[in-house]
Amino acid sequence: MKRREFLLTPPKLALAAGIAAVPLAGLAAPAVITSSTRILPRDGSRPRIVICGGGWGGMTAARYLRQLVPNSDVILLERNPTFWSGPMSNKWLLDIVSTDFVNHDMQRPANTYGYTLLQTEVIGFERDRKLVRTSLGAIDYDFLILSGGIRNAYDAWFGNDQRAIDYTRTHFPSAYIPNAEMLALKQKIRDFKGGTIVMTLPPPPHRCPPSPYERACLIAAHIKKNKIPGKVVILDPKPKVAPISMGYQTAFRELYPDIIVHVPNARVQELDPFKKRIKTTAGEFDFDDAILMPPHQAADMVWHAGLIGKDAAGKPTGWADMHPRLFHANSDDSVYFVGDLMGAISPQFGHYPKSGHVANYIGKIVAQNIAERISGKEIIARLPDNLCYMMVNIEPMEEISVKFEYEVDPKGMVVQTQIDVDVRTEDMVKEDFAWINEKFQDFLAI
Repeated sequence: MKRREFLLTPPKLALAAGIAAVPLAGLAAPAVITSSTRILPRDGSRPRIVICGGGWGGMTAARYLRQLVPNSDVILLERNPTFWSGPMSNKWLLDIVSTDFVNHDMQRPANTYGYTLLQTEVIGFERDRKLVRTSLGAIDYDFLILSGGIRNAYDAWFGNDQRAIDYTRTHFPSAYIPNAEMLALKQKIRDFKGGTIVMTLPPPPHRCPPSPYERACLIAAHIKKNKIPGKVVILDPKPKVAPISMGYQTAFRELYPDIIVHVPNARVQELDPFKKRIKTTAGEFDFDDAILMPPHQAADMVWHAGLIGKDAAGKPTGWADMHPRLFHANSDDSVYFVGDLMGAISPQFGHYPKSGHVANYIGKIVAQNIAERISGKEIIARLPDNLCYMMVNIEPMEEISVKFEYEVDPKGMVVQTQIDVDVRTEDMVKEDFAWINEKFQDFLAI
């Protein structure tokens, strides 16, 4: 089946496309494993919460569910063997932080906080039976949390041209999802000897961090430091740099005037990765190398679960169809959403920032709401906040930041206040590392 047809196939039919299972060490497995095999049988009548996705939001939810509902059976499903942090990953590209700083063991927090970690691929759902299908078999749940992040929507550029999709992913990786693309991009930067690097920015809403503007600044800093005859062309679909417009514009102008070229209103219309040519609403561009970041959408698991929202015209929004204050699916209140895959929150600002900070915060809120439901207490609609730091210079190291605060107006709408810190300082770097160390301690047990 074509990719989009697969994604839109009802969950029960999609199960046939599941991958072969590889049992984990220590997990008793039958001789033949299928997606119908039941695994992890219930231990008594304890409430069971299954979490799909072990990133910032999923791991936070798992930790706090075990704390708030100590008699619960919390199972975290994650396909990757280790945790990789999007925040700080741009700095890792330039060796400002080490691999050990952004890459962490996931079993330690599971052991520390008392939840079950299962390395497996989520391949489908039967929500009417409250079952998650995985490559190791089926797991039942009372509550389900989807926290799988984003998917790269290459089909928005190439339709069903899988050859073009694979070539683009292999040769011009976006490095937005923790996988081998991170290593490929790091090697690309190291090997760059000169020429024009084109960066396409995902249209909003998109995952950030890693901030694409920060990535451009750090690559430009590398070019400047090593006197490489090259430039970075940012093809931005937005009419201006945002957020922190002044901070980034000042950095582009003062630090990298001959390296960074920012092109606004440059929405991708056609892309030929083989000929290294791109056509946008702001003109056509040739490139020697590129970081091609396609539009973002909710992770495949939300599509598989049949929980993607629709707009007024009945077309998929690309994001979870959810209650904007309580974070459960509008059509199924036993399913919750945490992190970047979440749908729109408010007519004023649209989506919460798709950041690690927000994912961590929403993970705690959802854990509290589920705990309230299990205990029969009143469910409280809570609000997060957001804080992001971005490095724009490496000699000396300097950063800028943006903070978002939220409140409910008299009409009951969530409204956002944005606070930009546009002046780059070395003190902001210290704040950044203090912030992420606090977050890592919160859900990674380090």
